[in-house]
Amino acid sequence: MALAKSQCRRLEGRVAVVTASTAGIGLGIARRLGHEGASVVVSSRKQKNVDEAVNTLRSEGIDVMGAVCHVGSAQQRKALVKATVKDAAAHISPGCGSVIFISSISAFDPAPPIATYAITKTALLGLTKGLATELAPEVRVNCVAPGIVPTNFAAALVTSDEAREASVSKTLLGRLGTPADIGSVVAFLASDDASYITGETIIAAGGMQSRL
Repeated sequence: MALAKSQCRRLEGRVAVVTASTAGIGLGIARRLGHEGASVVVSSRKQKNVDEAVNTLRSEGIDVMGAVCHVGSAQQRKALVKATVKDAAAHISPGCGSVIFISSISAFDPAPPIATYAITKTALLGLTKGLATELAPEVRVNCVAPGIVPTNFAAALVTSDEAREASVSKTLLGRLGTPADIGSVVAFLASDDASYITGETIIAAGGMQSRL
């Protein structure tokens, strides 16, 4: 994927660790951060997926390394951070940084049949506020709430023309989102262009209803 002329390399000299980033939205985020100049660390639970993502991003000229990491494992999370620091120590400045959570439009309407999943995404909105207070002023903490992005995870929402049309009808822009759409918002929040933003959630959902 070529970098559009309108995009810039705002993240030169930065290191970006993107979890669950070998497909879908995560890969879209890693790709955009890399194209903006960041050294990217991708991770997933399976080595095969990590290797494929690393090869794909390197073929696009992105500086990337990969690691196996199940984010539910504290040991594997620590190993991911340790490997990142070891590999990219020259690029890491202590006492500054940006944390960006990925929530969901469903956080604002946790209804069946995905209510349990949606409530976990609602919790991320509060976690963003809490961590922003705790880590300020050295680290900014923000969140992105994507709308419907037809990845493998959201396949049930677009399995038929009728289902896709129903999803599209909920947007004001008349289309579903893409991983690149979400990657662009994350790149903004990670950059100095968002240096005065912390504790906030940006909704990238094409105008879908998004208030608790």
